[in-house]
Amino acid sequence: MIPTVAVVGRPNVGKSTLFNRIIGQRLSITDETPGLTRDRIYARAEWLTRTFNIVDTGGIDFDDAPFVHDIKAQTEIAIDEADVIIFTVDVKVGVTEEDAMVARMLYKAEKPVILAVNKVDDILLKNALYEFYALGLGDPYPVSAAHGVGLGDVLDEVIKSFPEMPEEPYDEDTIRLCLIGRPNVGKSTLMNTLIGEERVIVSEIEGTTRDAIDSVFTKDDQEYAIIDTAGLRRRGKVYEKAEKYSVLRAMSAIERSDIALVLIDAEVGIIEQDKKVAGYAFEAGKAVIIIVNKWDSIEKDNHTMNKWEDEIRAHFQFLTFAPIIYLSALTKSRVSTLFPVINTVFDNYTKRVKTSVLNDVINDAVHLNPPKSHNGGVIKVYYATQVDARPPTFVLFVNNIDWMHFTYKRYMQNQIRKAFGFEGSPINIILRRRD
Repeated sequence: MIPTVAVVGRPNVGKSTLFNRIIGQRLSITDETPGLTRDRIYARAEWLTRTFNIVDTGGIDFDDAPFVHDIKAQTEIAIDEADVIIFTVDVKVGVTEEDAMVARMLYKAEKPVILAVNKVDDILLKNALYEFYALGLGDPYPVSAAHGVGLGDVLDEVIKSFPEMPEEPYDEDTIRLCLIGRPNVGKSTLMNTLIGEERVIVSEIEGTTRDAIDSVFTKDDQEYAIIDTAGLRRRGKVYEKAEKYSVLRAMSAIERSDIALVLIDAEVGIIEQDKKVAGYAFEAGKAVIIIVNKWDSIEKDNHTMNKWEDEIRAHFQFLTFAPIIYLSALTKSRVSTLFPVINTVFDNYTKRVKTSVLNDVINDAVHLNPPKSHNGGVIKVYYATQVDARPPTFVLFVNNIDWMHFTYKRYMQNQIRKAFGFEGSPINIILRRRD
């Protein structure tokens, strides 16, 4: 499981600037106005050989200003989710009563805490570090998030504090599934239907499922592991502290899976949140099956299924490879159509292609549609090989990676897919210079 880092602190100490610097892009909005970051923002980051999730939080304020209660609740949940916490303070302001109160919150969390003293833009300001020992959180680390100074020392300490990676509990041949979707779409009901027993509480109340729960079962000599997740809510909706709800938990379930079963509610139709939910699985490089649930509860004619497929393809243009299944988890109607598709998609997700056959396909693709000039040159593909599966990943050795237009790269993906199938599985293409 990928570890999680939470960036916390009182308002306007530079948490979002630090967050953006760590992930290498401007995702969090930064401004001098305190309290601008109201909701937790999630991203993936890397340092040295480690990958981790990182959470930016709203500043913890103990006044009665607008949003303060919600921001504090969000931050407490982020702390609860985190494996390591970066506590950010402001060297120019010094230790404040709010800093001390946040520190007391962190004592109770009993998590590793890295104390980052931000805005040390001048070497003379390092002399002010000593007062931060009063927070009782160990050595303070001077950083300038705005300029990227001192960040390496902080991240070195962060990865040293990560918990040991647990061993994978399943065999290579076990098909690991996760059920994802917005609340009340029928994930728990489908899980119970698939495993044939009531292992998960089913309720009409949104958010009943709060943690990922693995259920392992065997069907037709094939072992499956299903990870049920809490429904993914809109990020702008405040989560109740008692619910301990986390998008990160769902993302962790996605990370551990081979195939994401993305559920859509036939009664409600496709909404924007459905695309965001599916996007989590796509960005994680997982195989995807789109399931339209509650299919029995809508009126249908001979064209209903075709209309649904057209609408799904229009809304989920990034998932053109994903098969679509229509079923009812509650009545078990058409559920039997799901397992053959799961097995096929898993085979495609783990498929490996012979190098000689792959190069024949690439050469034919180039001759059929020669590349045009881009960025001052014409791309030449010398050689191709598959370097990984889960998902299938191919390296193309070329003369200059800057000369391949993104549309031609997409063309290569389509030709590989046309030749080898890969239904349900994404395909990665990596460009490398031959030398």
